[in-house]
Amino acid sequence: MNKQQPFATPMAHHTHKPLSVSLVAAALFISGCSTPLDARKDTGFQSNAHAMDRPANRPVRSLSSFSDSLMCMDHMFRDAEVPTTLITSKQIPDYSGRVPVATKDMIITALSQMSRLSNAFRYVDFEVDIARQDTVQNLTTILLNNNQIKLQRPALYVSGAVAFVDQNVINNRFDVGTSASRLETGFSKDNKATIIGMDLQLGDFRSRTLIPGLDSANEVIVGSGGQGLDLAGRIGDYGWQFNVGRDYTQGSGAAVRTLVDLAMIELTGKWTRLPYWQCLTLEQAHPYFQRQLRDWYEEGSTAVRGALVKNSLVSAGYLPANIQGLPLNHPQMRDAISRYQADQGMVVTGVVDFMTYERALRQYVALGDKGELIRVGWTPTVDTPTQPNINDGTVTAAPTGAPYGSPPNPLGLNLQMENLVADKSKFEQGTQIFLSATVSRAAHLYCYLQASNGKVQRILPNPTNRASLVSANQTVRIPDWMAPNPGFILDAGLPGNEAAACFATGDDVFAMLPAPMQIDGLQLIEGFEGMDSIQKAFEQAAVGTELTTQRMQWTSLPRNSR
Repeated sequence: MNKQQPFATPMAHHTHKPLSVSLVAAALFISGCSTPLDARKDTGFQSNAHAMDRPANRPVRSLSSFSDSLMCMDHMFRDAEVPTTLITSKQIPDYSGRVPVATKDMIITALSQMSRLSNAFRYVDFEVDIARQDTVQNLTTILLNNNQIKLQRPALYVSGAVAFVDQNVINNRFDVGTSASRLETGFSKDNKATIIGMDLQLGDFRSRTLIPGLDSANEVIVGSGGQGLDLAGRIGDYGWQFNVGRDYTQGSGAAVRTLVDLAMIELTGKWTRLPYWQCLTLEQAHPYFQRQLRDWYEEGSTAVRGALVKNSLVSAGYLPANIQGLPLNHPQMRDAISRYQADQGMVVTGVVDFMTYERALRQYVALGDKGELIRVGWTPTVDTPTQPNINDGTVTAAPTGAPYGSPPNPLGLNLQMENLVADKSKFEQGTQIFLSATVSRAAHLYCYLQASNGKVQRILPNPTNRASLVSANQTVRIPDWMAPNPGFILDAGLPGNEAAACFATGDDVFAMLPAPMQIDGLQLIEGFEGMDSIQKAFEQAAVGTELTTQRMQWTSLPRNSR
């Protein structure tokens, strides 16, 4: 025993030493934590907060599968000269409590998108629910009680609800695992589907009755799924664990917007008795449309994407046809992209991102014989010959209007009379006249009025609205009857023939016009009589740029002559 004592004593000392060192280290750490940290030492790190607090991705416009259908309806309403209808909406409840989205505001947005050019619908915004009233509503109530404002009665109203939310209607699960002495594995996969239904109706506000047949009842499926892999084991006395997975969940907000857009197309199309189904059969309404465009976007290089968008802009008239070698960051290219984005109602960035790519090429996608989406006329035309050919063999020949090998689309101008009368060719003296103009893409717009004596004055631009550049995403009202100060009133003058004409140019040609025509608007132009003289001056000034014109004429009758 005495021989073993010297051996046992060092072993006991060696066993307790790590424990004592750990206790001392823990005590020092705890005492250090009790001392407040010096924030001044973290100022360098904290200075990054301003930059890191900003979103890393650019905002994009919220779109649904029927966004292009809404634009189609807007053009259909304008072509049919649908008069403006006042409309409002009830709250659209969700009694399931599973879809907490602003459905009423989505209805307002859908109506607005269908009325940008046509002015087909105007939403009456008035809330009677005290719990939802804000500053605007409170001021409205005060002014109404004092007879200082007057609300117009809507003709229609939207009623309905999120009818049902059936969660996990189908659920597919798969789990498998193995176990051994030193290794355990596991794999899991699941898929779920939920159905959201929405019922909307259109009602007559005057009688507060729902109009038979003007209803929409649709449902959409949103899915979720995921899969995961687990690994665990031991190597000697040490254990390790590994886990990886991926999941997706389709949001209810995008699903409800899709249902709202579809419902408003159906309801307004039935109300106006127009062939709204023509706007629902667009390829862009295919549920795989954006996903397929995203796949093609990822396949191509930056040069290929830029070449595709550039040639599409050339076809649309935003860039000259003979342009070559223009880099994407060139000011002319960024300006063309910005004007195109503004005309499409997008968030203007001036860069070729996916949303710009999708908007620029959406017209060159078609459905194949098997129902698949195929590219039409996507012939690669990049500036460097080493770029890959993106034609995968499924592309058909480029049709008329494809982005390659076809002339640019001409600048379009549409001038309409907005007076709600059957005969728009004759007006009694003093009758107010309302016009509206739209362009097919961003352009400079100049409008003139010819009196019965032949004298001419420019009504747009004018001292109240000096800007000539207008976007294709808006209607120019002449005069702007929705503005508190329109700047002028257009009414039938002395008996005789009168006319109004608008001129749209690709570039600003105001400085090229004769000096008498460069005076401020709403003044008689000396030395010019009749609209023909104005048109001749524009034709001479617009050499080298696009020029489109449209004229409207009417007869001013003596008072009480009709």
